[in-house]
Amino acid sequence: MAPATATRTDTLYVYGICASGVRPPETPGVGGEPVRLVTEAGLCAAVSGAPARVRARRRDLTAHQDVLRALAAQGAVLPMRFGVLSPGAGTLRAQLRTDAGHLAAQLDGVRDCVEMNVKGTAVSGYFETLVRRDESLRALARRTRRRPDYEANVRLGQALARAVGREARKAAQQVLAALTPLAVRTAPGATDDGQVLSASFLVPAADEERFRQVVAAQAEAYGDRLALAVTGPLPCYSFVQPGPLPAGR
Repeated sequence: MAPATATRTDTLYVYGICASGVRPPETPGVGGEPVRLVTEAGLCAAVSGAPARVRARRRDLTAHQDVLRALAAQGAVLPMRFGVLSPGAGTLRAQLRTDAGHLAAQLDGVRDCVEMNVKGTAVSGYFETLVRRDESLRALARRTRRRPDYEANVRLGQALARAVGREARKAAQQVLAALTPLAVRTAPGATDDGQVLSASFLVPAADEERFRQVVAAQAEAYGDRLALAVTGPLPCYSFVQPGPLPAGR
């Protein structure tokens, strides 16, 4: 939390950290506040005045992303998650000074790169293909047709769901194997029975179009069992650890 000596007018909303020399984004920040730079030790933090109440409203989420995009267009940026506050410029400068080495190394790690996120969900209609290919499923389907009842239908449905999920996960592994060599680093995301693939890729900006082409080829190859979606370029949230900066919340 901010120290008791900080007033609300001192509190800053923090968007991200860059190397010094970037221009402050012209796009308005959260709450319509103008964005400025707090500079120290060869680094700068993009900040604006903190609104009286930080809420994840659509326009403020969009403003946060727009500021980060404007910074990223000028070079490497360490993005902060939505809603990060610092008690004031003095505290922020002190932290930039203290963490300068760590932050500079993080910036070097994402320089000239973008984050691309790929998600894959199981295609439920694939069960028709599975029944044709799998004798055990065909036999279960025949028994269910001959003696249809609630329990038989449940057993068939569960068997089909397991088979669909299994095939989708196999396809997801093939997609990962194809995409991973294109990335500097990868970061896995959360998956479940339906969303069997979620991963972020740190991709050289110059290779973004090639990455998209490979995703499209994988979507065509496995589209009967796995629906792929790619999002990006994004700020490199998944590949930076800005450390304790900034103090506050």
